[in-house]
Amino acid sequence: MTDEHITSLRAAAHPLRLRMLSLLTGTAMSAAEVARELDTTHANASYHLRVLLDAGLIVVEGEERIRGGVAKRYRYLVGEGPAQSEADLAAEVEVIAQELVRRHREGAQAPRVIADAELWLAPETWQQVVDLLKQASRLMHEGALPPRTDGAVKANLSLAAFRMS
Repeated sequence: MTDEHITSLRAAAHPLRLRMLSLLTGTAMSAAEVARELDTTHANASYHLRVLLDAGLIVVEGEERIRGGVAKRYRYLVGEGPAQSEADLAAEVEVIAQELVRRHREGAQAPRVIADAELWLAPETWQQVVDLLKQASRLMHEGALPPRTDGAVKANLSLAAFRMS
């Protein structure tokens, strides 16, 4: 694994930055907009956006003049990440688990799907499951709208599927 991949994984393994990636999927936003949406300070949002930008997880999609200054607008371009080390995978699983608890407390509503399974499968069935989960993730990310769009629902999709040894 390259240093670039390690930096990228570590950048994503932070609860606030994970929320930022989700937020920036639906629209490009400035640090001030991200700060307001996530109820954090502008300085904190700017810092975490720089970490994500330096790790190559987000891009600057444009700039706009605001009160005599220039505000960058950031966007998350969804893609499949690199292979992970065991330590990086453990860190990412930990962050996702914390986020699931936070999102549930924030007001998870029905209808919802919760599944847990540790089973033996034929390799073809396992591959079909992985392909369907990737399709669901792509559909969710491609359909993402700007926060609080009229008529839109706030939804969560957290996936973790892996072969057991």
